Amino acid sequence: MSIELPKPIADYVDANARLELDGMLKPFAADAVLLDNGKRLEGHAQLKTLFEDEVIAVKAIFTPDTVRHDNGQVVVEGPAHGDFKGSPIRFTYRFTLEGDVIKALEITA
Repeated sequence: MSIELPKPIADYVDANARLELDGMLKPFAADAVLLDNGKRLEGHAQLKTLFEDEVIAVKAIFTPDTVRHDNGQVVVEGPAHGDFKGSPIRFTYRFTLEGDVIKALEITA
């Protein structure tokens, strides 16, 4: 199933599918905030560490299958699979966009 995503989200998802670190970071604003499982990360340096340690290291690839708009956010859902316990796990990604960049992302399972 193919879904249409706003460009910065599509760019992130495409880079994630290739486990390409720079491509995953590029769609995020320099001061972007990411909330993941109770952790709050800010800026490219912290996001880079998260992507290296918890995405690329375990080959976690998110495959969105639904998208909707909710209170100014783009809500994308789908499974992530990789070399981690419980794989695949279904996630909800709540993106806040600002212009052509991701300003915030909240990830929940």
